[in-house]
Amino acid sequence: MEPVDDWRAALRDAGELTGPIAAGIVEAHGDRGSRALEAVAEERVKRYRDFTVVVGHEDEYVVEAGRCTCADATYNLDPENPEERCWHAIAVDVAEALDVVDHHDMWYSEVREFL
Repeated sequence: MEPVDDWRAALRDAGELTGPIAAGIVEAHGDRGSRALEAVAEERVKRYRDFTVVVGHEDEYVVEAGRCTCADATYNLDPENPEERCWHAIAVDVAEALDVVDHHDMWYSEVREFL
């Protein structure tokens, strides 16, 4: 099973996550790719009226326009390189491509008050 080189295009074309596409994500992003796939499989990508949020193991992270509020994105990634993404942003890309984002008809800012 050869991983695909352009996993985004392959995912868009296939409309489903295949073994080679998953391998392409992991090959391109390493552990971040694996964690993103895990989050998508566990339905931890949530869209609210105001934000898209990925539920992590310790907190929830807002992802907007490919940018994330997590420490990895803030301190470890080159903001000028669109290929360098945290696992939260990768999870949003994958979930959106597969149309498996968990939609909530409420404001995240209101939900956050209860957490």
